[in-house]
Amino acid sequence: MKNQKSYTKITTHSLQEMKHSNEKISMLTAYDYSFAKILDMANIDVLLVGDSASNVMSGHETTLPITLDEMIYHAKSVVRAVKRCLIVVDLPFGSYQGNSKKALDSAIRIMKESGAHAVKLEGGCEIEESIKRIIDSGVPVMGHLGLTPQSIYKFGTYSVRAKQKEEAEKLKSDAIKLEKAGCFAIVAEKIPAKLAAEITKSVNIPIIGIGAGSKVDGQVLVMHDMLGLNNEFNPRFLRRYADLTKIVNTAVSEYIHDVKNKKFPNKSEEYN
Repeated sequence: MKNQKSYTKITTHSLQEMKHSNEKISMLTAYDYSFAKILDMANIDVLLVGDSASNVMSGHETTLPITLDEMIYHAKSVVRAVKRCLIVVDLPFGSYQGNSKKALDSAIRIMKESGAHAVKLEGGCEIEESIKRIIDSGVPVMGHLGLTPQSIYKFGTYSVRAKQKEEAEKLKSDAIKLEKAGCFAIVAEKIPAKLAAEITKSVNIPIIGIGAGSKVDGQVLVMHDMLGLNNEFNPRFLRRYADLTKIVNTAVSEYIHDVKNKKFPNKSEEYN
């Protein structure tokens, strides 16, 4: 990591600098105080309070059920833990689609009530008006193109997006429109690596990939997936850096064994 600038606080401007200096941006999801504090101490650049909380925290099959109030709750917890990284919060399904005033109201609620630094919206030209209205109010916006989980029932599958020419051209056009609308960065999810590389070169804002190859400006993963807390999800793009399911299971099994066999607590763990 030679010649990389040291940041005491990550901002949207910091991400622009990273893109132009060819420093990759690291991004993970976070939903609670304890994990957010650990990730921030490890010097992650961006924490996304993702609507994936609907899946990994609440056990829903999709991201659709989570509410704006629930997103604000998770965002508050993350904000209280963080000193360095940029915090981005997903606007949940139903809080911005089709109504730019509702989108603005939702974004303002997140910013005022949680203290987060930016919001993220899924979609391209269809939500351009909402994005512009939010940005005009002073709220930074991160875009999200490619596979957009909030539209799962429209697509009917979580397979790779934009493999066909028409969809690929629309995605490239949408990326340019999101930049012109004022987005400070875009997440590109599950699209061909070649297309992601083309988009990254075509805009001046960072493209952060998830399942979008290595030629983008940064990477994002769901924390529960990369730490092995969710072993049921195994897409090609996922690299597991730990197996916390196994570690926690072993620790809990040892605790149960010690309690059942009267080995915990011992004399040194008692008060006189």
